[in-house]
Amino acid sequence: MKVYLIEADYKNKQHAKDLIMLLNAYALDPMGGGEPLAVEVQQNLVPALAKRSDVFTLLAYVDDEPAGIVNCVEGFSTFNCKPLINIHDCGVLTKFRGLGLSLKMFAEVEKIAIERGCCKLTLEVLQGNEIAKNAYKKLGFSNYELDPTLGHALFWEKKLK
Repeated sequence: MKVYLIEADYKNKQHAKDLIMLLNAYALDPMGGGEPLAVEVQQNLVPALAKRSDVFTLLAYVDDEPAGIVNCVEGFSTFNCKPLINIHDCGVLTKFRGLGLSLKMFAEVEKIAIERGCCKLTLEVLQGNEIAKNAYKKLGFSNYELDPTLGHALFWEKKLK
């Protein structure tokens, strides 16, 4: 079995096709919301990503078959005056789970973050996703908190129209 990772070239048609297929599979998973990506998103996401310098995507392949994806967005820590990387999406196709692909992808993201001078990695995880939470803990992630008496940070959103 041949496993390899590649940083997606958004102008490469095969990478673009694999990115959309993998992200849509993640979106269809209950932990990704259980809904397919909108047609408009499927058609416009890769060109939109190609215009940005603050994002990158890692694609995992097993025997040349697309198997996993990690989409990352660079942010900035004002408290540290350094960039950070937010792991925005992470998904592995069901038939490839258990092969350690997430570990390999996260190690590569960390390597890229260090090369970019980042101070930390961030991610969001659903409260009930125990499998992911346990994996992230093994990778060194934890709840974000400044003062334990105030509790850990919560991730909130306000959708805009």
